[in-house]
Amino acid sequence: MALPYLNLREMEEAAAAVLSPAALAYYVGGANDEVTVRANRDGYAALKLRPRMLVDVSQVDVSTTVLGTPLAFPVGIAPCALHGLVHPDAEVATARAAAGMGSLMTLSTMSHRSLEDVAHAAPGQWWFQLYVYRDREVSRALIQRAEAAGAGALVVTVDTPYLGRREAIIRTPVHIAPGTVLPNVGPRRAGSEHLDDLSYFDSLLDPGLSWADLAWLRAQTDLPIVLKGLLTAEDADLAVQHGCHVWVSNHGGRQLDTAVTALDALPEIVTAVAGRAEIYLDGGVMRGTDVLKAVALGASAVFVARPALYGLALAGEAGVRHMLELLRDELRLAVALCGKARIGDLGPDLIFRG
Repeated sequence: MALPYLNLREMEEAAAAVLSPAALAYYVGGANDEVTVRANRDGYAALKLRPRMLVDVSQVDVSTTVLGTPLAFPVGIAPCALHGLVHPDAEVATARAAAGMGSLMTLSTMSHRSLEDVAHAAPGQWWFQLYVYRDREVSRALIQRAEAAGAGALVVTVDTPYLGRREAIIRTPVHIAPGTVLPNVGPRRAGSEHLDDLSYFDSLLDPGLSWADLAWLRAQTDLPIVLKGLLTAEDADLAVQHGCHVWVSNHGGRQLDTAVTALDALPEIVTAVAGRAEIYLDGGVMRGTDVLKAVALGASAVFVARPALYGLALAGEAGVRHMLELLRDELRLAVALCGKARIGDLGPDLIFRG
């Protein structure tokens, strides 16, 4: 199915017209004044490129690997909750699209479809995102299920000791139909059939989670562990010391407003990691040139969340696939126009520092 959208911004505008007000608020809303939401996008435009000329770019290869998994291009789907708000196939459709494009999906704990369903839809091309709960046995069971189902990595979100104040969601709450099961969250308490302020999910999170708990986490699994939500060199260094990979993220601007952007934090984190672990990034990616800039600055891959949901809302699996195709094709052209032929050729020399 040919879709008419030329870029991700057009997809976002079209999706806003078809999403329910509550779903739109849930997906788009950020913390407080949404300063960080805007900064996530604006940061890419502020970085200028230094293209090289008279380079043979008749063959351009944008493939790469993450944790040994081949990717056709360095873009994956970041964990994002409740895909079933916009499409009945929910996370299964997103996972199929990603796998079909040679990408991978990181399945959110707060999904409508089970991790086993997603594993079946995208074998070998998915990671599982985990919130560590107060009840460690619930977390342990999720880890065991993810490992048994073939997850390629465990992505532990570490920037949510409490959920951020997302006023758009408070103003226009998401309602989940009574009887709906969120299969990776665990049993809900009686009467918690809606997420008006996310208080139920917030109550599951462990605000006491610390670096000391990573030993417990490592004892539960042999999977690679990625810590998602790091924004400083200090924390990146600690992550590597604890045997983890690094995912630079401010949670799409949904947690701490005015926090540094992932793009701004990336250089110091790359320096701190010094090649000892892989580094990923999310936040504000809307163009192939955004992907190029992040990779040039040291990210192994970038991940997108909201654009996947927009594609899903517009055309299900085909919509997510179209979104990924746009990013892939824009990236390939940008790489060539920068005078590079392979992802491995991208480096900080491409970024103008005036």
